[in-house]
Amino acid sequence: MYIISACLLGENCKYNGGNNRCQWVVDFARTHSHIPVCPETQAGLPAPRPPAEIRGSKVVDSEGKDLTEAFDRGARACYELAKKAAADAGEPIEGAILKAKSPSCGKGRIYDGTFSDRLTKGDGYLARLLKKDQIDIITEKENPEND
Repeated sequence: MYIISACLLGENCKYNGGNNRCQWVVDFARTHSHIPVCPETQAGLPAPRPPAEIRGSKVVDSEGKDLTEAFDRGARACYELAKKAAADAGEPIEGAILKAKSPSCGKGRIYDGTFSDRLTKGDGYLARLLKKDQIDIITEKENPEND
């Protein structure tokens, strides 16, 4: 089973109320067991909502509101849902396809907390949890069929 960012599958859970539909991810999901997740909506954050970025050890939105606890709670809840879905299906979690640069799902590079489109090294909250358990993560920018 794969964990896939719901926005990549076309769910309107992105901060601006839209999605990040990615055709190769949609095609992959058609042929692979998966669970779509959005840590931010799982935490009860609305869509639309102000954009959020990781600044130091906190997640803040563009209005300065501290969302750290919500991002942590949402990431943990999504991972638990995925583990339960995999167990119920009798499958291991084989990997994850997550939204690049996101404070929830980004892998390796995330927005730097200045809301200026600059990137810095780091992982989003869900990506951190998955990495701790050595679950392979790719983003929509890393289509394995293009390698």
